[in-house]
Amino acid sequence: MKGKTILITGGAGFIGTHLSALLYRDNRVRILDNFFRDAISNTELSKQPNIEIRKGDVCDRATVESAMDGVTHIVHLASIAGVDTVLKQPARTMETAILGTYNVLEEARARKKAIERLIDFSTSEVFGVYAYKVGEGNVTSLGAVGEARWTYAVSKLATEHLAHNYWKDYGTPTCSIRPFNIFGPNQIGLGAVHEFVVRAIRNEELTVHNDGDQIRSWCYVDDILQGILLCLTRKEAVGEAFNIGNPKNTLTIYHLAKEVIRAAKSSSKIVQKKWTEADVELRIPNISKARQLLGYEPEFDMESGLARTIDWYRSHM
Repeated sequence: MKGKTILITGGAGFIGTHLSALLYRDNRVRILDNFFRDAISNTELSKQPNIEIRKGDVCDRATVESAMDGVTHIVHLASIAGVDTVLKQPARTMETAILGTYNVLEEARARKKAIERLIDFSTSEVFGVYAYKVGEGNVTSLGAVGEARWTYAVSKLATEHLAHNYWKDYGTPTCSIRPFNIFGPNQIGLGAVHEFVVRAIRNEELTVHNDGDQIRSWCYVDDILQGILLCLTRKEAVGEAFNIGNPKNTLTIYHLAKEVIRAAKSSSKIVQKKWTEADVELRIPNISKARQLLGYEPEFDMESGLARTIDWYRSHM
């Protein structure tokens, strides 16, 4: 991509910061974020001439309207994320996803001739508690009403439908990405890899929920960036949803903790903590659709991804 103007909502977060660093040299990047989570301050990106940072909330229509001026591409990352945060703010989680995405889609619709692509970020949580090699066409499965964890998944599933139907009804060139457990340098929040790496470097205890037998497929951040770029540039992406992850990096949470301790050469111990909230027991993606339509292929195995992540945290802590 060259010579484009890209709006990244939630661009001060983990993925948005990495994406901005990748795009700004050949494009103009505008970041809209309320800075609830701030990864960009750990970088020099705010000093770059091609990057414009605006503090604001996607739930405010006027803010979104102003941020959309002159934009050709949109990566809509803004959301309330992280299980702990969602459990504390379920209503705010749904408001940000549904109202924020509606505002972005409506403003993109009003500028249909100028907008070349709009990526809506969904979540792998839409597949529910058990998801083994799930494809985009698999039936989504959500938890019971009243379990706060699922407010994130149900609202993200709603935004997927919304984005798809803006393509069908209005011709807005949308697509959706379902990311599967992204990790890497400069991650913020309470993600498992981030928490384990930070604590392992300090030789502190690593906590797993119950037996730590929950299974995940972990995807290094550079591989999600590859998926985003393909969705921004390939015409085959329009009107579709894609699983973006790395099924080769599949292991339990307990095994992840052991791998982090080994890679960090740490003396940390693993402790178990009783967890009674709803949880995802198994989540492994089928990425055949992204391979076939986009040419997507994740490159980073767990060992190299963890090594890069640990090196970054050692140099920044």
